[in-house]
Amino acid sequence: MTGLSVIIVSWNVRELLESCLRSLLADLALARVEAEVWVVDNASTDGTPEMVRRMFPEVKLLASSDNLGFVRGNNLALREILAAPAPPRYLWLLNPDTEVQPGATGALIAVLEDHPEAGAVGPALLYADGSLQHAAFRFPGLVHLAFDLFPLPARLYDTPLNGRYPRRLYEAGKPFPVDHPLGAALMVRTQTVAEVGLLDEGFWMYCEEVDWCWRMHKAGWRIYCVPQARVIHHAGRSSGQVRLSSFVNLWTSRARLYALHHGPCKRALARLLVRLGMQQRIRGAAPELSAACQYIIRAWEDNRCT
Repeated sequence: MTGLSVIIVSWNVRELLESCLRSLLADLALARVEAEVWVVDNASTDGTPEMVRRMFPEVKLLASSDNLGFVRGNNLALREILAAPAPPRYLWLLNPDTEVQPGATGALIAVLEDHPEAGAVGPALLYADGSLQHAAFRFPGLVHLAFDLFPLPARLYDTPLNGRYPRRLYEAGKPFPVDHPLGAALMVRTQTVAEVGLLDEGFWMYCEEVDWCWRMHKAGWRIYCVPQARVIHHAGRSSGQVRLSSFVNLWTSRARLYALHHGPCKRALARLLVRLGMQQRIRGAAPELSAACQYIIRAWEDNRCT
């Protein structure tokens, strides 16, 4: 049947990874798909590699002695997979803080099979309590920055103005075209990766899937959200261990994303918004946060992360 390689990059979330692998392997068996699962461990200190070797011997483990970050970790496995004599047809980048619900794998593959124009698909994401988590977004522009930087009316956050797709599209239960899914569970056609390239290692983490999907769109591929496929996402459990550095990574990654995909006028306006927003955060902030905000302003001003 259809070939699939699943890549999970993990860092110090042993219990979550165990649940993820159990749910994934059960669903792969249900889908009867010929698949291989790769775990890239980013120098975890919580016994993750030992757990994988002991409990999931069928999983291919790449245990790095250094923390490669999300992007380089995925690319490490992608290079090995794509160098094989007969690479799989599809690649699934899955976060360790996810639990694959029954039928999700098959539903995603079915949409890729039925839509040859689709370069990538993503599932509906759920919080642990079963409520909907927005799983797909429009490409970010100036308004998106304003929502993240300034207090705006709460009723507008869950709207298309903030890049969200209407909940009725998820509730309809049919695939719908999107700009990009959230990278927590992104399945990609191998042919598409061969055309647009691997993840951009200029991103450490955050925005790499947005850039990837943007490149896919520019190359003529379409991308779909597949509500029939459901995945629980315990959001932010890895990045939550290093909140301040995650905050810096997010905003420097956004600087790179805007530099790569927006023209000079929009980039200039974006830099102005970021400077004003970060200056507001600096007022009365602790020294560590103030220094982080100053770093972010400089990164946007001089494009040091492009």
